[in-house]
Amino acid sequence: MDRCVCIHGHFYQPPRENPWLETIEIQDSAYPHHDWNERITAECYAPNAAARILDGRGRIEQIVNNYARISFNFGPTLLAWMEAKAPEVYAAVLEADRESQERFGGHGSAIAQAYGHMILPLANTRDKVTQIRWGIRDFEHRFGRKPEGMWLAETAVDLESLDIMAREGIKFTILSPYQAGKVRKRGGRKWYDATGGRIDPKLPYEQELPSGGRISLFFYDGPISQGIAFEGLLRRGEDFANRLLGAFTADKGEGAQLVHIATDGETYGHHHSHGDMALAYALHCIDQNPDVRLTNYGEFLERHPRTPHARIVENTAWSCVHGVERWKSNCGCNTGRPGWHQEWRGPLRDALDWLRDELAPAYESAAGELLRDPWAARDGYIDVILDRSPERVARFFERHAPRPLSETEQTKALKLLELQRHAMLMYTSCGWFFDEISGIETVQVIQYAGHAIQLAQQLFGRSFEAGFIERLEKAPSNLPEHGNGRRIYEKWVRPSAVDETKVTAHYAAASLFEEYGDHEPVYCYDVDRESYRRWDAGPAKLAVGRCRVTSRITRESEVHTFACIHLGDHNLTGGVREADGDGEAMATALSEPFSRADFTETIRRLNDQFNGSQFSLSTLFREEQRRILGTVLDSARSRAEGMYRELYVQQSPLMRFLSELGNPLPVEFRTTAQVVLNIDLKKALREPKLKLERVRTLLERARLWQAALDEAGLSYTLQQTLEERAEAVRNNPGDAERLARLDQAVDLALTMPFAVNLFRVQNVVYDLLRRARAGDGEPPLAADGANRLRAVGEKLSLRVE
Repeated sequence: MDRCVCIHGHFYQPPRENPWLETIEIQDSAYPHHDWNERITAECYAPNAAARILDGRGRIEQIVNNYARISFNFGPTLLAWMEAKAPEVYAAVLEADRESQERFGGHGSAIAQAYGHMILPLANTRDKVTQIRWGIRDFEHRFGRKPEGMWLAETAVDLESLDIMAREGIKFTILSPYQAGKVRKRGGRKWYDATGGRIDPKLPYEQELPSGGRISLFFYDGPISQGIAFEGLLRRGEDFANRLLGAFTADKGEGAQLVHIATDGETYGHHHSHGDMALAYALHCIDQNPDVRLTNYGEFLERHPRTPHARIVENTAWSCVHGVERWKSNCGCNTGRPGWHQEWRGPLRDALDWLRDELAPAYESAAGELLRDPWAARDGYIDVILDRSPERVARFFERHAPRPLSETEQTKALKLLELQRHAMLMYTSCGWFFDEISGIETVQVIQYAGHAIQLAQQLFGRSFEAGFIERLEKAPSNLPEHGNGRRIYEKWVRPSAVDETKVTAHYAAASLFEEYGDHEPVYCYDVDRESYRRWDAGPAKLAVGRCRVTSRITRESEVHTFACIHLGDHNLTGGVREADGDGEAMATALSEPFSRADFTETIRRLNDQFNGSQFSLSTLFREEQRRILGTVLDSARSRAEGMYRELYVQQSPLMRFLSELGNPLPVEFRTTAQVVLNIDLKKALREPKLKLERVRTLLERARLWQAALDEAGLSYTLQQTLEERAEAVRNNPGDAERLARLDQAVDLALTMPFAVNLFRVQNVVYDLLRRARAGDGEPPLAADGANRLRAVGEKLSLRVE
């Protein structure tokens, strides 16, 4: 009898990119990381690519790639981010799929996902087709093969979606046991009721489709999946393994059995700390069991193709007991905020459906003049999304345009296709999942709609905004200060809109604080400088110039004239207008009063020049706003630090006396010490030559003065220092000085009063030790170096023998 185990992880993050800039701006709630994608990568995606298996003494015995031994899918938008921002983890995911093909009879463990995490049963047929085709093409682009399976967002399923998947070559999908309606044996005639999760999950099933096709369904083990996600089953990897092994039917005379589970992949490390290690150890235990073997869905289906039949319960999902109501009504499914309602869900979907249906005929008509088949072109547009190079765009138009298009026509076609991309992104399921319409996930989908509205206005000369926000007004917030969807749109979406004018403003302001060349990328735009002059008058700065701004997404291009003046601190103002002439007259008009420090007259003339098209620091992109504020506040920060330091020095003797008497320090004294000591510690931890005694002295003073440490910030600072030193050793393992510096930093990390993330450092040293043991180090380590590397490994809790 074939007894197999398969663990599936659905790895996904909601898109967080600014829809106009195609990048994630800083998210303060993810501190000390830049954003939540980066933080969850550090907590989950990276650890599962290099998961630890410990020996009996708690030392790291093996570092393994969990992805190679499980079944998994990654959201396409998450993989796109990862490819750019976490390339090591991205490479490990792709390598895991290649390794799994060797392990599982040529079947890779990665499966595709319908592209944008849209709830497909609530989508129209066109969107279902595009989402499925985009998901398949994205997978092929990344993994270099056709996918066998496809994950559906929230496992939300209907027959039409399954039919489209099967026609596109998808062989199977994974569902909750509560989505099974009826079953019958292969060759049998009688159907049995399987509702309420009563289906046997240890077998695959075959679903007959309206078109006459078939697709295989795997209904995961609900109780075990629930235990992993919500009942603490990941506290011990051995318990996890035993729970899986205990699910087999005892009678060995039965046929093949597959015990399989499915959860959010973030369960393994983000939702449950060290869940990656529990997963690694469970897989290790199962691998060691001679009566059971690990598999993936593709391999099991090939080995056991004769499956019983099933019929799904349509319009159901794994995260809503009311079908798919969670994404269109106040059904009662929520994340648990007492007293809050979700009456906003229905009006939000109604508004988006209205917008989609209004945009579709306008798109079809306009695109029909430029593309052979507007909807087939939309399906093929995924190739451009994956590679926006001029060569790929040219091939796209060769395939889909009925004739050579002018540059203006190409720009219009690309804008039409971007309109459709955002009209699908606005249906990302996370927009309805949580409790409040003003939450970041819901604002994100409304921003996608806002970008589609902006593109439609530019393309068709018609505003869709009024009709959209009229419908949004019916979506009530739980928070009185936000009112309803209309106010949320006006507060957060409309001000976020970006065009070439706003990019020019960003460029003009930034040019006062850093040196720009003639060509500069600004997010998803290129800025080419045609003229630029700058004047300084003490701390004040004035810049006047002319530039061409070009979107790398649509190739739309505009030329603007700009001027910007900074008078110190946050006092920055400027203006942008369409270029008219070379700007020399404006430069003269502004520089004349500025050069004699008549700033009032300079600003008056600037206002006259731009006549209401001014910008300030508050209107810039968030990331650039933070960076400029950091620069302009440096002097203010230095002054404040100097005052705190002076007070600290003056108060130190009295603070010491109070501490010796055991008296509590006044809060004013503690605050002074806290500011100074945290600043000094961060500086000390980034010194090229770490002074251990200096750091220990500062830590002792913090303890003595009862000063609260910025543990997250200090830990992250030391982590960066460690990782830089580890990379330096990896690049030149024979350099004794680099190894000594790493050794010193590890010693310091181990004595800190807070945890320091040693993950990447352990990976580097483990890899160097493995290579040295295998004799493939380049160059080979000398005996002294090898001994010291082993000593560092022992400090890092690696089993080095």
